[in-house]
Amino acid sequence: MAASITRLRRAAIVREAAQVRMRCQRTGHTNEQAAAAIREALPEVTQLEAWRLALGWSRADTVTQIGELYRADGLMPPGLSESMLCRWEHDPDEWPGRDYAVMLCRVYRARPEQLGLHQVQRVRQLSAWTAEMIGYGRHDAGVAAPGRQEGAEQMTTDAGLPAVRESLHLALLAEPDGSALVAELAEAAADHYALNYSRHPVPVLFREVHATRALLTEVLAPGGASADLQRQVGRLSALLGNLAFHLEDHSGARTHLAAAAAYAGRCGDAALAAWTYGALSMVTRSTGNLTTALTYAERGAATAPRGLVRAQLHAWALLPTLAQQGLDREATSALEEGLTELEADPVGEAPGRFGFDAAELALHQAEAHLALGRTAQARSRAESSAATCTTGTPGWAAATLVLAQAEVSAQPSDAAQRGMDVLDRIPPSRLRSTARTRLKRLDSLLADRPADSVSDLRERLNTLPPPVDAHGAGSA
Repeated sequence: MAASITRLRRAAIVREAAQVRMRCQRTGHTNEQAAAAIREALPEVTQLEAWRLALGWSRADTVTQIGELYRADGLMPPGLSESMLCRWEHDPDEWPGRDYAVMLCRVYRARPEQLGLHQVQRVRQLSAWTAEMIGYGRHDAGVAAPGRQEGAEQMTTDAGLPAVRESLHLALLAEPDGSALVAELAEAAADHYALNYSRHPVPVLFREVHATRALLTEVLAPGGASADLQRQVGRLSALLGNLAFHLEDHSGARTHLAAAAAYAGRCGDAALAAWTYGALSMVTRSTGNLTTALTYAERGAATAPRGLVRAQLHAWALLPTLAQQGLDREATSALEEGLTELEADPVGEAPGRFGFDAAELALHQAEAHLALGRTAQARSRAESSAATCTTGTPGWAAATLVLAQAEVSAQPSDAAQRGMDVLDRIPPSRLRSTARTRLKRLDSLLADRPADSVSDLRERLNTLPPPVDAHGAGSA
């Protein structure tokens, strides 16, 4: 049994490992290099634990991801627990069986040797297995196509959306002039939509958020709304702006985001104001108006509170805008500032539509590298982002398509296959405008690359239904 490490020391290890990981991200290191750097700085960390820490995952994240792999293979999730993983990481006499070892290799995108699993006799034969069997180094290899009906995943059900709105409606019927209870329920509703943003088709969620905001209209009469209630109206407006953008409605997105900025200013919510300016930068950047996009990005970064919010504004708004303008030095400076803010934040990530995490940071880095012509760095950061996301989610699709764009010059057939994989795994009703734009960009880059897979991808894209049809109905 390994020497015991105190809980205090364990917490310090996690913090120090996070700092090492951030420094490695800053220089574009791979997960393997980051894991090696963590072990060099923290000799008591095992290979298996170092790889998890290099990804920025908790043990709960690993357990969840392995469960998702089992479901993707059409199997019931196993009884894996955090305590089992803890023993495998710390006790030299406790090792995973072969099935779990395979899943660890798949979910971490690593070889047995990289995780230290080759040292154990009963899993030593894993090293001789083919890359296709274990799937290391590729986000999708070795994982069977889900084959599930849309909506079969564990998530908030469609019925859960109107139920949230109905609860707020009941509170307003009881207290039509607004109250602390109404403000609290409005906050709960906004939290619900923000945290479950990626779990519903965009048109469906847009209708619900719009209907919920409409319920609060009467309470917003002059002098009739508290600062807390105005804040929630601002958050709902910001969500509507983001949803409109994902429906390719850029003018609608700007309108909703402008309303969000106004309410953020009225209630003094600097974090919401900063996020809204970042979203406005994203929208204007997508239309090619880089000058205005930079203005919004700079305003958002200046407004943002220190820490996570400011890190997000630098990575999400400033970095891509400067990179698209070809301003290498300025883009690098924006990334440096973002990473510095992220390292200083006591938590380092937050969930939901208004949150920020390592996967999103790596995605923005990858796209910036791609815009600046750094293909190798773009591949590395896109692979890292995809590996941190659950397969089939919007974040995974974004990272996969950026990775595909980075592969076009050297591996056009693989790049086209990645595009096909996104289309296979994500129904049209859940395909955001950002994914569609990345698919179009991939198709354009592959235009002069003759291959069967390239032709197949183009055919699929030509038959893809629009997010909104000619009658204004969403594809959902």
